[in-house]
Amino acid sequence: MGIMPFIPKILDPVPGGKTIVNMVDYVVNWARANSLWPLTYGTSCCAIEMMSSSMARYDIARFGSEVFRDSPRQADLFIIAGTITKRMAPAVQMLWEQIPGPKYSIAMGACTISGGPFRYDNYAVVRGAEQVIPVDVFIPGCPPRPEALFHGLLKLREKIMKESSRNPWKEGALSESEERNRYKEAAAAWAELEKIKDEEMAIAREQFKSNPPENYVPYKAIRVQKETFPDIPLKENLQVGKSTESLFEIAKKYSPEIQIHTENNEILHLSVSKEQYFSLVESLKKDSEMNLDYLIDVTAVDYENHFELVAQLMSITLGHKVFIHVDLLKENVPEETKDNALLASVSSLVPLYPAAEFKEREVFEMFGIHFESHPDLRHLFLDEDFKGFPLRKDFKHPHIIPKPV
Repeated sequence: MGIMPFIPKILDPVPGGKTIVNMVDYVVNWARANSLWPLTYGTSCCAIEMMSSSMARYDIARFGSEVFRDSPRQADLFIIAGTITKRMAPAVQMLWEQIPGPKYSIAMGACTISGGPFRYDNYAVVRGAEQVIPVDVFIPGCPPRPEALFHGLLKLREKIMKESSRNPWKEGALSESEERNRYKEAAAAWAELEKIKDEEMAIAREQFKSNPPENYVPYKAIRVQKETFPDIPLKENLQVGKSTESLFEIAKKYSPEIQIHTENNEILHLSVSKEQYFSLVESLKKDSEMNLDYLIDVTAVDYENHFELVAQLMSITLGHKVFIHVDLLKENVPEETKDNALLASVSSLVPLYPAAEFKEREVFEMFGIHFESHPDLRHLFLDEDFKGFPLRKDFKHPHIIPKPV
């Protein structure tokens, strides 16, 4: 704030000094309110609306905020536009601390204000930006239009114009309010409004029946005959690469016990045992007719008693795809340690496809499946001390608020 807090102490005792202080405050606040420089930063979807506000149709330059700064040290406005995740929160706090004061923040959108549609049944979302940094203006919407952002800027202007050297800017406090089940509260309020509306409509209907207008003529709807259209046969999909039948015959040479996982599918889905998984993939990759030289993805599905691991392979040169399914039985572990235990293991495909390293790490941290011979099996998205596996059916987390049915 510089010398501004000391001006009243110097000028107030002087005749007419208070008027001079008020004039200086007005000029300083006018300049600050009309030249807010936002930080170039967006957390999620609402950032698209924030970007469009600077385009010619809306022209945020009319409000003096066209200078989006790339460095927090050159900005004085932080527009948080979108969802904030737990992993993102430290970065948001760091950026806020690097912005010199006086500084202001705007929470743009439902996700920023309360978590939005991700508030319930979610462990990874911060339920409100005010839990991370102080917020001056909230702009509801999903997403708010640029006009709503401009309205928020005008509200922030009003707040800035009320500051003075006698009442200088100070950083607000974080919210420490307890988690509320706002979904249940809104549902109860809506039910009450619907009840009142139904009662009012019942009275209005009775009045209409007892005293209808003189020119009232009951309207009878004319049923429109539904037009029937001939069925158009679907065009057969063009076959890319080898047919599923020929691919299956080639695969059976290396593993006679394999089976087709699903019937009538454009892509060949094969079921293979855990023990034959790696050797089959290696053989199909090296086979000149298969030439499965590209790993699309490695993912998994959690069932009650087993995991289903799926490796999606493709031949870039020939164009065909083969999806390989492996059933992994869950290991028996004590119930009290089951939530944090690795329940299955399988061979890693990293020696064949280096790109499998990150895909298998994701499956490892989300499902708790161990990949043997993996070179760097540690968390990819979650913190190393994170407890549990989020994509398992038995996953529980103290941060999750179940959504009422």
